[in-house]
Amino acid sequence: EKGGDSQIEDELIAYNPLIPNGHELVATLMFEIADPIVRAATLSELGGVEKTISLQFSAESISGTPENDIDRTSSKGKASAVQFVHFLFSQEQIKKFKEPNAQPKIAIAHLRYNHSAFMPSSIHKSLIGDLD
Repeated sequence: EKGGDSQIEDELIAYNPLIPNGHELVATLMFEIADPIVRAATLSELGGVEKTISLQFSAESISGTPENDIDRTSSKGKASAVQFVHFLFSQEQIKKFKEPNAQPKIAIAHLRYNHSAFMPSSIHKSLIGDLD
């Protein structure tokens, strides 16, 4: 990271698409695995994981759309440890997400990694401010 004007331009190109725009949320997912051997083995089994992520709340489910800057799964089926996923909302879904009892959760439904986690209410409240 040398800095300078060229780096600033590259950073803007890379990160501007991740800024909320009023009708979508963008999540960064990181598979943090300290052991490099275990990490490589795990990621080699998670190809396509970026297409199996959803945001669920109030009987709604929004399928995530992977950031299209680069392929996050290699041609050999190895997933990137970092994924950027967009969740595009309809106006009705925004209304439901803003309800205090929405209980949002992120879910991953990959054959090799099936997991979901409820969003803490403090995060939910903060994200409400990113939606119109």
